[in-house]
Amino acid sequence: MAQRYYIETLGCPKNQVDSEKIAGTLVAQGLVATDDPAKADVVVVNTCAFIEEARQESIDTLLVLDDRRKKSSRLVVTGCMAERYGDELAEAMPEADQIAGFGVPIQLGRKPLKLSAGVPSFDLLNLPRPRSAAPWAYVKIAEGCDRNCGFCAIPSFRGPQRSRDVDAILAEVEQTGAREIVLVAQDLASYGKDRPGELGAGSIVALVRSVTAMVDWVRLLYLYPSDLSDDLVDAILATGVPYFDLSLQHVSKPHLRRMRRWGDGARFLERIERIRSLEPEAVFRSNFIVGYPGETEEDHDEMLRFVEQAQLDWCGFFTFSPEEGTHAMTLPDHIPAGLMNERIAELREMQDSITALKRDALLGETVRVLVDGQGIGRSFREAPEIDGVVQVADDLSVGDFHEVEVVQVFGPDLIAAGAGLVD
Repeated sequence: MAQRYYIETLGCPKNQVDSEKIAGTLVAQGLVATDDPAKADVVVVNTCAFIEEARQESIDTLLVLDDRRKKSSRLVVTGCMAERYGDELAEAMPEADQIAGFGVPIQLGRKPLKLSAGVPSFDLLNLPRPRSAAPWAYVKIAEGCDRNCGFCAIPSFRGPQRSRDVDAILAEVEQTGAREIVLVAQDLASYGKDRPGELGAGSIVALVRSVTAMVDWVRLLYLYPSDLSDDLVDAILATGVPYFDLSLQHVSKPHLRRMRRWGDGARFLERIERIRSLEPEAVFRSNFIVGYPGETEEDHDEMLRFVEQAQLDWCGFFTFSPEEGTHAMTLPDHIPAGLMNERIAELREMQDSITALKRDALLGETVRVLVDGQGIGRSFREAPEIDGVVQVADDLSVGDFHEVEVVQVFGPDLIAAGAGLVD
C-alpha cells in the first residue's frame, strides 16, 4: 500500500503555492494524499513567520497535529519558520522529526532527522505541481523581495527577488487547468526588474497579457503602489478582473517614510480615482498597519479620513508586530497595545460600514460568477479565500461561469438566484 501524506498550510497564498509544489514532489515519489493526518505517513506543516501571531499559530498547529498523527509517521516542519528559525525550532520542538528549510527535500524514512540545513537541493519555485483541484489557482511568479520596508523581515529569510522565466510560468498556468489564475509574489509589480536584460522593462505587463490570453480570469495580488503604471492598469483592466490589491500600509507621508515606504494619501487617492474613471466597477483591496512606532494621533486621523474618502471595497487592518532585525526595532516611540487596539477598532468599524454599503449596492444586480464548489461562487469582486463569496444554487456546475441575480446580502457574502450558464 502506498504511503500517504497530509499537508497543513498556514499563512499567505504564496505558501499555498509552495505546498502544492511539495505535494507534487511527494506524489512523484509514490505517495498519495489524505485529508486525515491520523492516516498519514508523512505530516507536513508549512509554516508562516511574518508576525508573532502567525508564528504562534504555526506552533499551535504543529502541536495539534503531533497529537493526532500516528506514532509511526514523520512530522515535518517547513516554510518560513523552518527557514528563519531552523536551529531554534530543532531545539525547542522535539515533536518534529524534521525541520526542512526552503528547497530541502522531505525525508520519507523512519530515521529521525531534526534539521535539514545547507545548500537547497532543488528549486521550490520551479517545481512541477498537481493539476488544481479548484477552478482557480495561485501561480507564484517570483520569490523574495528587494525592498527594505521598516516592519518586514521577509527579505532576511526569503532573500532578494528572483523572477521566474516566462515560459516556466506559462507552462505552470497551463498545467493547473484552472479558469482563473491568481498571480502572486512578495512584490508582484517588480517582476522582471532583477533580470532587465532577459525579461525586459515592464515585463509584468507582458506577462499579464500572456496569461490573459490563456485563461478566462487573471487576478493580481500584492501590488506596490509606486509600480502601478498606466500600462499595468490597462493590462489589469483587460483581464476581465478589474480588481486592484494595493499594498498601501499607511497614508501619512511622514509616517510612511518612517516605514521606509513610498507615497501618501493624496497620491493613493489620485490613482484610485483615475482607475475608477476608466472602470467605474473597479474593486480595491488594501492592508494597513496600525501602531507602527511613531504613529501619532494626527497620523491616525489622516488614516481615518483616507478610509472614508477612498471607499475601498475590502481592507485588512493589523496591529504592528515587532520583528527581530527590522528597522522598526531601532525606532523610539513604540505604541502601547491598548492604544493600538483602540485605533484599529475605529478603522475596522468604519471599513465594515463601507464594505456593507458596497455589498448592499449589488442587491438586485445580475453578476457573472465562477462556481468554485457546490453552492459557492465568486464574481470578479471577490478574491478566492480572502474576500466574501456568492452563495448560489447547489446544482450549478462547478468550474463553469454562470449569470446569477443577487437576492440577498449576508455580511460580506451575497446570496444569488438563477442559473444562466455562460461561456
